[in-house]
Amino acid sequence: MTQAQSPRGGDPDRFRMGPTRVSTLVVAALAAAALAWLLVSAFYYDVVPSLPWLPVITLAGLAVLEAYAALNTRNRIERRPGRDPVNPLLVARFVVLAKASALAGAIFLGFYAGITGWLFIEDTNAAIEDRPAAIAGLVAALALVAAALWLERSCRVPEQEDDEDRAGADRENRPGQR
Repeated sequence: MTQAQSPRGGDPDRFRMGPTRVSTLVVAALAAAALAWLLVSAFYYDVVPSLPWLPVITLAGLAVLEAYAALNTRNRIERRPGRDPVNPLLVARFVVLAKASALAGAIFLGFYAGITGWLFIEDTNAAIEDRPAAIAGLVAALALVAAALWLERSCRVPEQEDDEDRAGADRENRPGQR
């Protein structure tokens, strides 16, 4: 079989994981916002109790932990003084965590945006009392998305052009090779 006829496909980079696309996060947030708006407008007074604060605290806590991991990982990858070398498997796990957290944060961001938008249209006491939790959830979800994208970016290995240039120059300067 030739490469074009192989059942696995011809492109070896087809299954390669790339950076999170902002467009994916925007589409997920918009879909979640539309769904939240529809659900809240249909069931707010019938089923939904006041908005809880626990998801807000959880999102904010995850954002803080991922921001710390991003800072620590970047310093370890760059081999800053006083930092241990980074375990490559840990970096791979952080990348997966960052990608999942960015998508989950975008979904929560859209959900809280839809709820917040609807709550600002309603002038009832229940809606006014739920606004602080909705705004805090919106901010916490945004912080989670930002921290997750920062963690994902921190896991990249910095390009070392100087080392490649030096290796090429050493090969050119070797005697006996032309």
